[in-house]
Amino acid sequence: MSGQEPPIAGAIEIRISEIAQLFNSLDPFPFRERDLDVAAEEFIVSWARELPTDQPIRIVVHLPERQALTSEAQELGPAITRYFSQRAQATALELRELFRIGHRALVIGLTVLTLSVVASQMVAMSLALGPITRVIEESLIIFGWVANWKPIEIFLYEWWPIVRRRNLYRRLARAEVELRSFTVD
Repeated sequence: MSGQEPPIAGAIEIRISEIAQLFNSLDPFPFRERDLDVAAEEFIVSWARELPTDQPIRIVVHLPERQALTSEAQELGPAITRYFSQRAQATALELRELFRIGHRALVIGLTVLTLSVVASQMVAMSLALGPITRVIEESLIIFGWVANWKPIEIFLYEWWPIVRRRNLYRRLARAEVELRSFTVD
């Protein structure tokens, strides 16, 4: 390849001088099982977020001809697929853990709410009606609802970003990885 090729529409393009640039150099595992370098992962993920979700992802790795001929280059696609599959699995476990925490918080919250409502009713029946009694009743009810803040937050909002991240990692795990070599002048 001579000169600079135009960018490929709908693809994540990476230009490297050595395959090792894509992987964590401190990772002791064999090449195919290594983690991606943090900067490489952030680059790929940030570009993947920009791509349409209804289209498959392509990752095009531009590397020197001498690097393209190595055995590591042939393992690049499976290594990237394995890495993002593992990230998707880890994110799915994170989601499962969040829901487990949410369920526990919900049980605690509903128990506290029930006890707060009962205590509020007992205060209303045992104390003379007046502003202080009303403040105590309302405070107990508010306390019961505040105890449900965390499970409500988890089940309404916190899980969405995790699901989006998991789905993005799954899409990246299915990405077609293409190698393009270039000559070094």
